Amino acid sequence: MSSAVQPADRLLRGLPLYIQIAEGLLDRIETGDLAPGDRLAPERDLSDMLSVSRMTLRRALQLLENQGMISRVQGDGTYVSQPKIERHAGQLVPFTRGMQRRGYTPGAEIIAFEQRPAGASIAGRLGLLVSGSIYYIQRLRSIDRERVMLETFMMPAHRFPALEQYDLIQRSVYEILETEYGVLVDRAWQSLEPVVATKHEAEWLGIEQGAALMLEQRLSFDQEGQPIEYGKDLYRGDRFRFVTEMAPQES
Repeated sequence: MSSAVQPADRLLRGLPLYIQIAEGLLDRIETGDLAPGDRLAPERDLSDMLSVSRMTLRRALQLLENQGMISRVQGDGTYVSQPKIERHAGQLVPFTRGMQRRGYTPGAEIIAFEQRPAGASIAGRLGLLVSGSIYYIQRLRSIDRERVMLETFMMPAHRFPALEQYDLIQRSVYEILETEYGVLVDRAWQSLEPVVATKHEAEWLGIEQGAALMLEQRLSFDQEGQPIEYGKDLYRGDRFRFVTEMAPQES
């Protein structure tokens, strides 16, 4: 498929040229004219088609790469990325169940599983005394064997004795809490914040240091309104987008 974009003089005016070029490519990706896996023309050819410098073109491609719309393969070329997976920010759907519904095979790898004393911040969130015992658990989550999320969560140990005996690789934590302890996660407060990957996080997720991530912080409550879990999940920005349904404006 041809990877030319519409001429620059037909793009949005009043914006820097590299943004206009990026918008033209983005439009072709979103309309399906450029499909996931399509290889873009070499930079020299694209810059000639658009009558722009290669430096301007590279800035446009870098912008799209930062947004996760394209990916560069060293020594091979630039390709249209796979479509991002939507996560509904207003719904409390466990990762395992959400990915299965979309036809993916979710996976988990345990990085850390230990009991430790809670610091003041975590103790306050979970309604514990400072130095009260918590489970600290970190898992690397995958879909179809591709690492996509680094999950960290803490829970009061006294609520879930012997949690380590259960299979946190194959089973959802929320399913374990409900089935084995009779505790239903009823609601949660959560926040979303864009961040960039540290060296450690990038190594775990198989991405470049400084790549875009979405940090989801979550405080979950049981059916009695008691806090039972504090989580900090890092989603790869090139694989996920978070969406929400908007209500009408207040009158």
